[in-house]
Formats: sequence, C-alpha cells, structure tokens
Amino acid sequence: MSQRDTLSAKAPVTLFYDGHCPFCRVEVDWLAKHRHHQRIQLVDIQQAEFLEGQYGASFDAMMGKLHVLDNAGHWYIGMDASRALYAVLGYQRLVRFSCLPIISGMMDIGYRLFARYRVRLGNWWEKRKNK
Repeated sequence: MSQRDTLSAKAPVTLFYDGHCPFCRVEVDWLAKHRHHQRIQLVDIQQAEFLEGQYGASFDAMMGKLHVLDNAGHWYIGMDASRALYAVLGYQRLVRFSCLPIISGMMDIGYRLFARYRVRLGNWWEKRKNK
C-alpha cells in the first residue's frame, strides 16, 4: 500500500487512540466537534470495554503507533493513519502535500519520533500546563 492509497480510505473510519495521552485527548476533542465527525468512530484503547482481540491488532502495537481501520477493512498505521483520517475528513489537498517525496519522508520521521516520545512529552506538557 502506498501513501497515496490513504486518499482512498473509506468512511466511516475507526480511530484507535490512547485516552491517557494528553495530545491524543486534545485531537479527539477536536475530531468529536469536527463538521464531519460522523465519518469517524473513536475507540479509546485504554477503556476496559476495549477488547484487542476484537480488531486483530494488539494493544501494544496500538500504543506504539496510531491505528485507523476503514470501512473496507484496510488498516492504516502511523503517519498513514493520520493521512487516511484527514482524507476522510475532507483534507485531500493536505494529504496529497504530505505524500510529496521530501515532505513525506520528513513527516514520517517526525511522526516516528513523536510516537516514540509522546508519553514523556505528554507527562511534561501536563506538568507545565498544571503549574
């Protein structure tokens, strides 16, 4: 699957997110109010009701990288999950831009770094916000 395939994601998509992550909560709050929010189903993988076996992806894998499942049964992981999500929301130009060779490489690297350190960054951000 190429990055451009993210433009073909079929709504509604299911976004699996970490409800303990402050950055994720901010994004999910925005998504819940988005004018196309009906195109997204939000699943907090930290909730007791979440059954990882139900979706065929492990909790640990979902904690490591963003996961989106589209209506056609295609999985999008990492930066491609963000691309698919934003394509479904109507931001195709932004997604096409993010697929340009140099831009996509930088965004993919940036995403991997963010994903690796998001828990530490989130803890730091929460402490700064609460001061």
